[in-house]
Amino acid sequence: MKMLRRIRIYLVFYENEYNCSEICIILLRMQRIRKGIFMLQMLYPDEYLDSTYTIDFKKLYKDGYRGILFDIDNTLVPHGAPADKRAVALFKKLREIGFQTCLISNNKEPRVKSFCDKVGSTYVFKAGKPLPGGYEEGIRRMKTTKENTLFIGDQIFTDVLGAKRAGLHAIMVKPIHPKEEIQIVLKRYLEKVVLFFYFRSIRKKSVEK
Repeated sequence: MKMLRRIRIYLVFYENEYNCSEICIILLRMQRIRKGIFMLQMLYPDEYLDSTYTIDFKKLYKDGYRGILFDIDNTLVPHGAPADKRAVALFKKLREIGFQTCLISNNKEPRVKSFCDKVGSTYVFKAGKPLPGGYEEGIRRMKTTKENTLFIGDQIFTDVLGAKRAGLHAIMVKPIHPKEEIQIVLKRYLEKVVLFFYFRSIRKKSVEK
């Protein structure tokens, strides 16, 4: 309990109070459940991949997905970077395949709008991740459904958690660049715990098969 209180103090100091409370509630619930496995599962991504740019989007379209919600920082470009040629090319490819896209970010509008104007996508700024509202608004703007929409992001406690709460297929990718803001660095330590159990569950399932 003392360790969890310390974590909460650090997170409250560096980040939005509400989001920090969400994280701490999850951790406390995990602690109360024997072995903590069941609560951890709500933080597991449906897929964990190396990069957004190696995803087989044509296969996802064949699987029935029509809308993609994206995080921006460290999912499409390094944190704070503008849209680059690779990102622009990706969104052109997605439009050619037939996807609707929407970028959802907790950043303010100037950062999000400038990026989305360049790649040609709709967006939701100050999305309030991990609350599901931003994801649901993105779905409305794309005119898709929860069933045919997926999410791609690089963080567990904002991106993946929010997507799971919204009832979406969640793909987690490795962060593009190691340089991040301090509040994200702190959460990465907690992510390592979740990912340890996630990969262990994957190995267990493969052995059972």
